[in-house]
Amino acid sequence: MGFFWVGFYIVKDEELVLGPLQGPIACTRIKKGKGVCGQAWEREESIIVSDLDQFPGHIACSSASKSKIVVPVMVNDEVVGVLDVDSNVLSDFDDMDRRFLERLVGALEETWVTPVALDI
Repeated sequence: MGFFWVGFYIVKDEELVLGPLQGPIACTRIKKGKGVCGQAWEREESIIVSDLDQFPGHIACSSASKSKIVVPVMVNDEVVGVLDVDSNVLSDFDDMDRRFLERLVGALEETWVTPVALDI
């Protein structure tokens, strides 16, 4: 897909823990409500950020990430993880990306088996 970073964070021990990913190693643990991923978890909704430098509380795992979309993974009405996609281009995500990624995550939710979180 050509994005800078694509991966999952898994809810484990009351925080998001880095799971399967494509791209350089990123932040390994994120608290609920912190950064874009933690806020998507807390709000239980997808978040699109066009310019990460303008997002209050953004956790800068990589200075190469310029925009991002985060989609929560819900099982039995509970967030069990988030899909995090970063781009090195500003404003690279829109509502169409959100709709299709939510459909993709919805298909995963139906057969979700918690991936192994990296123990970093």
